[in-house]
Amino acid sequence: MERAGVRRSALSQRGELLVTTFGLGRLRPAPGTWGSMPPVVMAGVLIALGLGPDGTFVNWAVYNGVLALAVVVFSAACVRYGDAAEARFGKKDPGQICADETAGQSLALLFLPSAAIGTTTGAALTLVGAFLAFRVFDIFKPWPAGRLQDEPGGWGVLLDDLAAGLMAGIVVQVVVRVVA
Repeated sequence: MERAGVRRSALSQRGELLVTTFGLGRLRPAPGTWGSMPPVVMAGVLIALGLGPDGTFVNWAVYNGVLALAVVVFSAACVRYGDAAEARFGKKDPGQICADETAGQSLALLFLPSAAIGTTTGAALTLVGAFLAFRVFDIFKPWPAGRLQDEPGGWGVLLDDLAAGLMAGIVVQVVVRVVA
């Protein structure tokens, strides 16, 4: 099946590993939820290691650099392998593809203010809040996320999740700044 002159290629093993976030997309139930967890765990580990966005430039850069790299890598996987993954799994934006959730959740965790991790409880609540906000926006797809999913191929797989990640990130930023 070809779409708008785009030739689909077979999904390579590397491509499948990336678009399924190393197999998490094959877990049931709720593969998108599984795919959203790695960035939250990465952020938690970085914060626990003292590399959170605590106000020092080096820690801020490491924390945001790791999450930005996740956004780039998993976004690129969706765009590069999205058509082939849809062909392999037999439908538009199949549940097995969860690299989009990994990228979107990473986006929601970027640029947290230092107040977000001022205490262990605050850090845990911020991470859980970011996770829940992203999942709500990803599932319900408020405008413009729902429309973005209509884009063809990997872009359609990815863009709605990046929009959900941006919306969740804004909510987390506002809540942390109001509560802190």
